[in-house]
Order: sequence, then C-alpha cells, then structure tokens
Amino acid sequence: MRNRIVLTTFGSYGDIHPYMAIAAELRARGHQPVIATSELYREKLQASGFEFAPVRPNIPPPQEQDAETMAKVMNPRSGSGYLLNEMLFPFVREGYQDLLAAVAQADLLLTHPISLAAPLVAQTTGIPWVSSVLAPVSFFSAYDPPVPPFWPWLRHLQWLGPRATAACFRQIKKTFHNDCYDQFRKELGLPDRGSPVFEGQHSPALILALFSELFAQPQPDWPTQSRITGFAFYDGRNELAMPAELTEFLSAGEAPIVFTLGSSAVWVAHDFYRQSIAAAKLLGRRAVLLIGDERNQIAGPLPPGMIAVNYAPFEALLARASAMVHHGGVGTTSQGLRAGIPTLIVPFAFDQPDNAAHAARLGVSRTLPRVKYRAARVAQELNLLVTRSDYQSKASEVGALLRREQGAVTACDLIEQVLDGAAVGLSAKPEEPAYAASY
Repeated sequence: MRNRIVLTTFGSYGDIHPYMAIAAELRARGHQPVIATSELYREKLQASGFEFAPVRPNIPPPQEQDAETMAKVMNPRSGSGYLLNEMLFPFVREGYQDLLAAVAQADLLLTHPISLAAPLVAQTTGIPWVSSVLAPVSFFSAYDPPVPPFWPWLRHLQWLGPRATAACFRQIKKTFHNDCYDQFRKELGLPDRGSPVFEGQHSPALILALFSELFAQPQPDWPTQSRITGFAFYDGRNELAMPAELTEFLSAGEAPIVFTLGSSAVWVAHDFYRQSIAAAKLLGRRAVLLIGDERNQIAGPLPPGMIAVNYAPFEALLARASAMVHHGGVGTTSQGLRAGIPTLIVPFAFDQPDNAAHAARLGVSRTLPRVKYRAARVAQELNLLVTRSDYQSKASEVGALLRREQGAVTACDLIEQVLDGAAVGLSAKPEEPAYAASY
C-alpha cells in the first residue's frame, strides 16, 4: 500500500543525507516520501527527485553567514548551546506550524534528533511516529559515557560506574530546559515528556539508531524500542560528479591522503589546510584537499602532488585514497569506515569528539585535538596510520563488514512494521550484536 511518509531533519549534509537514503528506499518500495527541512535544501532535494516541505527556522547557508556567527556555532564548549538557544528554540512555534502542515494526510512521521517541534506535532496529531538518532551520543548512556566537547570531563565518569554516572546525568539534564519550548508545550496542553534534546526526542514506538553495531553496541540503558540499522548512506547520485581534474590527478600517482572538514567545520577551517599541506610535504605524500569554498584556497601554487577542489563524492574518492583526515562528523566518519582506510580525526564540536572515540575503539583511527593540529604532529600521526599494518588491516576488515550492511533497507523494514501496526520491541531488549565479540 502506498503511504505518505514525512521525514523531518535539520543540520548539515551529514544530517540530510541519511534521510535522503531512507527516502530513496521508501520511494523504491512504492511509498511517497516527503523531506521536511530547512528552505536551504529545497533545490538539492528537488533536483534529486524528492518532494520537499519547508520547515523553519530559515537559516541562511553557511557561505552567507558572517564569520562571527559560524565561529559561535562551531565553538567546542558553547556552540551546542548557541545553536539550540539562539537559532532553534526561539522558532519552535514556526517550526511546529510548518511541520503540522507537512504531516497533513501523512501516514507516518520520521524525526531527526534536533527537529525540536516534531515530538509536539506527533503528540498533538497522534500520527504514527518513528524517531531516529545518527550517532551514539544521542542516547547519553551511563554505560557508554559520551565525550561532548563542552564537558570533556564526562569521559572520566566511566571509572565511577554506570550507577554514579547515571545520577550525574540526571542532574545535568535538569539544567537543560528552554522557556520558549516549555511555554509553547503548555499552551498546546501537552504533558512534559522530557527535554527534546534528551529523552523527549524519542518515539515510544520505535527509535532507529542509524549507525552500525560495529560503531556502537546497544547499552542496557538505551530505550528498549531502539533498533540499530547500520549507517544509511546516500552517495549523491544525480548530484555533482567527480571533477575531471581530480579524476586525472588520482590516476597519475599513488593513493593520496584526503583532507576534509565536511560541510560544517569547513567554514571555520582557519589554518587547517595550510598545516595539512605542510604535513603532507613532510611525509612526501600526495594529498587531496576538499576545501568546500574558494575562501579556503591557499595563496600561491600548491606543491607538486597536491590538488584542491571544492567537492568530490566520498564513495568514489575514498575508494582511491590511502587515509583521510577529517573533523569527525558522523557522516564523514561513516564514509571513512566504509572505505576501509585509516583516519585521523580532528574534532571541532557537537558529536565529533564522541564519534572520534568510537572510531578509535575500532582500531582504525587516531584522534588529534584541534589545538594540536600542527604539521609535525599531523605528519607523525599519519605516518603511524599509513605504515602500521594493524591500522591498515583493521580498517580493511571494518570496511568490508560495513559494505555488507544496508542501513536504509533495515530502517525501511522497521518503518513498514510500524505502518503495518506491528509492535516493534516495546518490551524487548535490543538484540545482541551479530559480531560484537570481535570488537
């Protein structure tokens, strides 16, 4: 039966692409997916053949933002608070009205972790609701304590044990409330089901954990309706192709190291690319610099064996790379894991330090703090990654496993169970990972 399914999301490409992957799979099954998100992505989504519904806030694209705003958003300690309290929560009423219109005549709503108005829409309409998370940090588990940039000391809580950690987390969550959101919720006559940043974001029917069991395993304090699907990859088909000059460069020599800051941190790159060029020179390695915008171009000609381009499709590029240096966004992290190459992660903000920690546990990645990103240290870290056989073999093994996963397919199977009225794990614990013992 053809169902109209609204997928709402917000953020960078790493927040958009997984839902495009799920929407493509839903469409292939005969459903009618609608992606409800910022006006910023209208052209991108419609060019890929998806129905689009605008949801406020209407935030200008990063290239039109002033440098001060981008610096505030990407600040490791205060960026999350600034994004939530200055850019998202003040527009929860407008977002609610937009999403309410989008779900009219819809059969199911799939939500992103910071689609703040979405739980309110789900509660007021009674529409079947499936929520999702893109990274393990969203579960805020006491058994797998997160590594957020704003509270780096949280990483040490694991030594206290889960009971003490959980008690600490309960106190922390009490400080996360927003008057705009709470007042609007009360006006709607809805009960307090927790902060939309924490437990309030989760559907009571089904939570899709859109990452691999290799990346993070189910924890005892995850909601019992959580299901790991595997990463949902969208590789930009029908979008920009590999630049011709990059294809020629890749064919002209050994596999290069790729340096990238994704679609968010790239706007606060500062000296990242200059230090990256110097590190590649120290190693005597070829390099591809994905600079995102002409403002990140290095003055003067690049050294031999290096090329800078604004964009390249990750799947095609990383298949021909020897290693990658990146910021740790979950989308870029997952692409590096799937490619089977070792990575050096330089976290900036948000979930990035926690993603770096999970990748490091796999034995395929190393982490370097942003403040220590200097050519000599970068070269030292990369030399370990590209010369030690343990990093190479583990990365290859993980990549082979991830390439067998079908995250979007599994997610759609579970969504269809909800559409069919099946109970999806409301009283069952998450299943044991199929290959967790090896990692």
